[in-house]
Formats: sequence, C-alpha cells, structure tokens
Amino acid sequence: MADEENRSGAPAAPTVTPVRVVIALCLIAPFVAMLWVGSYAKVEPTFVGVPFFYWYQMLWVLISTALTMVAYVLWQRDQRARKAARPASRQSGPSAQGGASK
Repeated sequence: MADEENRSGAPAAPTVTPVRVVIALCLIAPFVAMLWVGSYAKVEPTFVGVPFFYWYQMLWVLISTALTMVAYVLWQRDQRARKAARPASRQSGPSAQGGASK
C-alpha cells in the first residue's frame, strides 16, 4: 500500500475490500477467542482427561495456524491482483528500464 500513489503523487488511501475484511477477521478471531476468558474458564467437559480450559486453548493454537495461513494466501492473492490491475504506464519508468537514460 505504501507504493500506491494517486495522480498527484501522494500516497493513496488504503482500500477496504471484502477480501481484506475477511483477512482482518481471520487475524482478529484468535485474539477475541483467547481474551474472552469467561467463555472457557471451566473444567468440564474434559477431553481424554484434560480439562476444558487447557484443551480449548490448544485447539485455538491449531485454529489460529489455519486462520493465519488462510489470511496469508488471501493477502498474496489480493496483492497479485492489485499488481496486475495497475496500468502498464505506471510499471514502466526509469527503474523498470534499468535506470535513468543519459
């Protein structure tokens, strides 16, 4: 986003798209789940003798990993799409031609 510029040369405002909202939700969900301690601060139900308090947190380690991977893939796809959508004229400049001409 830092390399995006409008016609006047100033940086463009960040664009909120549905994909970016999904990315944000994927990254925020684990924090909300872990910070809401009252929802899992109990012993029952146990799983293989492990109290709910512990196995719930360990389950969120796996869920967080999956959500982070989804967010990363979506981000990479979004960046490739944005780069492909840029006009060719903006991609060809002195840096694209190997430096300034003499």
